[in-house]
Amino acid sequence: MAHRIITQVFVTGARVFGRAFAEAYKQASASQKYASAMRDNPTAANTLSASGLTLDEACRILNVSPPKGGEADLGRVHEQFKRLFDMNDPKKGGSFYLQSKVLRARERIELEVRQAEARREREEELRQGWKPRVYRDR
Repeated sequence: MAHRIITQVFVTGARVFGRAFAEAYKQASASQKYASAMRDNPTAANTLSASGLTLDEACRILNVSPPKGGEADLGRVHEQFKRLFDMNDPKKGGSFYLQSKVLRARERIELEVRQAEARREREEELRQGWKPRVYRDR
C-alpha cells in the first residue's frame, strides 16, 4: 500500500513539473519570437515611447487627430492637455493616474513631432549639401 502512495505522489509531481516546464518553454519561445520580430522591424520597436503609449492611443486620450507627416496642431494638443490635466487634478477630486496618462500622451505626440522635424532637417541638409556653421571671434 505504501508503494502505491509513493508512486502516486511521484507521478503527480512529475505531471505538475512537466506542465510547468512546458508552459515556461512556450513563454520563452513566444518572447524570443517577439524580440526577433522587433529586431527585424525597427519601426515596430519605435512605436512606443518610454511610457509605453502608442501614437494612436495618445491621440485618443487627448482627443486630437494624429500628426500627418509629422505636422500636428500643437496648439490644440496643448489646449486639450491643459483642460484634461486640470480636470483630473487630485486636489479637485480627480485621478493622479489619469492626470499622468494625459501628460504621457502629450509627451508622446510632441516626441513624434520632434522626430519628424529632425528627419525633415536631415533630409533638407542632404538635399542642399553639408554647410558647416562657422563661428568667428570678434
